[in-house]
Amino acid sequence: MATYIILSRFSPEAFEDPRDFKDLAEEVSTKIRKQCPGVVWKSSFATLGRFDVVDVVEAEDPKQLEKAAMLIRAYGHSTTETLLATPWKEFLATF
Repeated sequence: MATYIILSRFSPEAFEDPRDFKDLAEEVSTKIRKQCPGVVWKSSFATLGRFDVVDVVEAEDPKQLEKAAMLIRAYGHSTTETLLATPWKEFLATF
């Protein structure tokens, strides 16, 4: 399985009260689990800076990953940037 990093940034209109974010996050997670069974979440991090969330996921099919990113954008009211991630030792072995 390939590893991907999904970087997300919330829209200012995503939620009015920060406490509402838990419900929004659960709604998006449920949609992704149902509609993208080939995407496996490895970990998620809240971050300070340019992005609000960093998700580390695995997927065999890039189309499933694309769909998951679109669900985050549509239902999570976010922008996303998705990166293919190669484990460091595998990357070094290519040289």
